[in-house]
Amino acid sequence: MTQVSVSVVDDDRMLLDGMTAWFAADPGLRVEHATATVDELLAAGPPTDVVLLDLMLADGSDPVVNVRRLVEAGHRVLVMSVMPRWGHDLDVVSAGAAGYLSKDHALSTLATAIREIAETGGTHSPELAFAWSRDTRPNRPVLSKQERSVLLAYATGMTMTAAARQAGVAPATAKKYLDRVKAKYQALGRATYTKLDLAQRVREDGLRRSPD
Repeated sequence: MTQVSVSVVDDDRMLLDGMTAWFAADPGLRVEHATATVDELLAAGPPTDVVLLDLMLADGSDPVVNVRRLVEAGHRVLVMSVMPRWGHDLDVVSAGAAGYLSKDHALSTLATAIREIAETGGTHSPELAFAWSRDTRPNRPVLSKQERSVLLAYATGMTMTAAARQAGVAPATAKKYLDRVKAKYQALGRATYTKLDLAQRVREDGLRRSPD
């Protein structure tokens, strides 16, 4: 079993101690750092596989800024909060967080989310599905069924040929669909050029959920 290294940024001492003790009993997870601020974690050493970040820290730091700083430093971030906060969940994911989870879930659910992020770069939760279903912000492009199908297949790890096969089109056609997707994002001021960019847009826009 591959062990996943975890860092926790939270100013709740009891939660930190309890989470660290629980993870110690799971051979697949290892807590490397437990800090109260993002500054402390960034000074602690190289990135771990996943960072668990409390949404609202006592130092008053901006959640979106915290996520951006950690992502820029090479961390994959799972944001947690005491309760779902409308708007904040979408904002932190748009800033680069790999997922958002409220703290009322069981620790086993948290462990599953951590492993998903370590393995695939992202995770989804009921909170995010609810938020995306009610998101009316105008900066999400309208994609055709074919564009969406090729985007999801390609951005989640398939080759162009495999993505085209899954969508039932020729590779050249699949490439045209992806070019259209990139152009639509760029027209909205959301630069999208690489496969990693496409994967990030899938996470930001909640495109893994079923269409409404």
